[in-house]
Amino acid sequence: MSTPYTTRLAIPDVATYCQLRSAAGLSPKTAQAAAKGLPNSLFAVQVLQGELVVGMGRIIGDGGCFYQVVDIAVLPAHQGRGLGKLIMGEISAFIATEVPASAYVSLIADGQAQDLYAQFGFTHTAPKSVGMALKR
Repeated sequence: MSTPYTTRLAIPDVATYCQLRSAAGLSPKTAQAAAKGLPNSLFAVQVLQGELVVGMGRIIGDGGCFYQVVDIAVLPAHQGRGLGKLIMGEISAFIATEVPASAYVSLIADGQAQDLYAQFGFTHTAPKSVGMALKR
């Protein structure tokens, strides 16, 4: 059985990034912030249906010690079709081949997304440590 989806290992353009984040229910980012931040991605994957980007994910970090999985987003009309697993599969392959064994890879799981991330080996850090944020 073939799938109508393909992956592209590339950073999305600013407009696509901003639109996909908002449409998927993630906090919006300004075009200015996206233009500054996106080039600093260590890894990025996009899911396409034809030429339309319907999902994405990125890894950011220092490239040696610390990595963070961010921007896992799928358009609502395409959710429930395994695209989150497809995105995380590409991210996991990058981690397995490019990330040093001593590195710390983290993410923040919103809601039931924790169930997806657990399938790829991510575990809760609490009570030893808890996620904290300063939102601007």
